Amino acid sequence: MVKDKLKIAVLLGGTSEERDVSIASGAQVVAALRRRGHQVVTVDTALGLLDEDAERALLEARVGLEPPERTALVRMRGQDAGAVLSRAQLGDQDLLFLALHGGTGENGTLQTLLDLAELRYTGSGRVGSAVAMDKDLSKRLFRAAGVPTADWLMAPVDAATVAETLGFPVIVKPSQQGSTVGLSKVSRAEDLQPAIELALRYDREVMIERFVAGRELTVGVLGDQPLAVGEIVLGQSGVFDYTSKYQPKGAVEVFPAEVSTEIAEEARRLALAAHRALKLDGYSRADFRLDAEGQLWCLEVNTLPGMTATSLLPQSAAAMGIDFDELCERICRLALQD
Repeated sequence: MVKDKLKIAVLLGGTSEERDVSIASGAQVVAALRRRGHQVVTVDTALGLLDEDAERALLEARVGLEPPERTALVRMRGQDAGAVLSRAQLGDQDLLFLALHGGTGENGTLQTLLDLAELRYTGSGRVGSAVAMDKDLSKRLFRAAGVPTADWLMAPVDAATVAETLGFPVIVKPSQQGSTVGLSKVSRAEDLQPAIELALRYDREVMIERFVAGRELTVGVLGDQPLAVGEIVLGQSGVFDYTSKYQPKGAVEVFPAEVSTEIAEEARRLALAAHRALKLDGYSRADFRLDAEGQLWCLEVNTLPGMTATSLLPQSAAAMGIDFDELCERICRLALQD
């Protein structure tokens, strides 16, 4: 029988380019779980178990205008996940809540370590996490499951091939990054190689994807239930970039989205289909473009989406009557069902 009140370790921080975002998510999750009466400790996977003073200092930090400097992250990587996560340290916890984003916290590496240590954790397992982080593999599985996704190529590729196969503009992005880190919208052939070189700073594989003009929609999935459809009203760039995502007034987010019932239901159906195609567990968030012809195109699925009260997944849940504290509780309970 699952206890009403749990001992939960919230894992956050880490050494990915999304460290700041993870800390912001973790701060909100810690507060929500404590309001629910759970006994909560905080673990920065780059620093270890935090005492009260260290927790307060870390959780009061704000998301910067840009991702953290890579040099600082590289210095921390010798201390990452495996050095601080052990059964001896966390074995008395009922559950680990993963408030991590990107890097080893989201790509299946940490999930593998936790499986080996027989520690329960929230969200998807090692296979689903690894598959969803790989944008090339994800899109192949979307296609196989009948989920529409824009055409793409993988670097190295020359501008002439891109122009012939995809046409400009295109989106150039690291194959295994989140929060649009290293992403560029390229409208001219001469700008393609610099964009590829930028993306290579963050990953060894780079995707070039046909740009789909239109509206950006997002749908959360909780358990086996698609949540409300939301819309991100984009700025002039037409790209929901790092600044737009994490700075005040960076973008306008509308929940529920002002779309027809037919489009909303199709977006929800496709979000659940994509979740299942990638063999995900617990919860996820799927992002789409809606083109001028009314066609939905799946951009990606996030296995550990942002978890501040104003992040997209919590807004998707709130539009269905599930407040933030209840969302965090349900995520925990789903993890303990298996």
